[in-house]
Amino acid sequence: MATPSEKNFEDYKRAEAKALQIVKDMQATSAKKTDIELALLVALFELHKRELAPAHIAKIVQGHLNELVPFYSRGPESN
Repeated sequence: MATPSEKNFEDYKRAEAKALQIVKDMQATSAKKTDIELALLVALFELHKRELAPAHIAKIVQGHLNELVPFYSRGPESN
C-alpha cells in the first residue's frame, strides 16, 4: 500500500504526464513556442485567479521555476 507521500507523487506524475500531452497537442496546433508558453502561463493564472492576487500567482510560478532550474541544469542525461 502506498504511503500518503507516495500517493501524492503518483498523483503529481499523472498530472505531469497529462500536461506533457497537452504540450504535444499544442505543438500540433501552433509551431510558435511563444504562443504555447503564453497560453500555459495564462492557464496558471486561470487556475488560481479566484483565490489569489495576480502578483501572488506570479510569485508561485517564479518559485516553481527556481526549483526546476537546478534539475534541468544537470543536463538531459540525468533527467
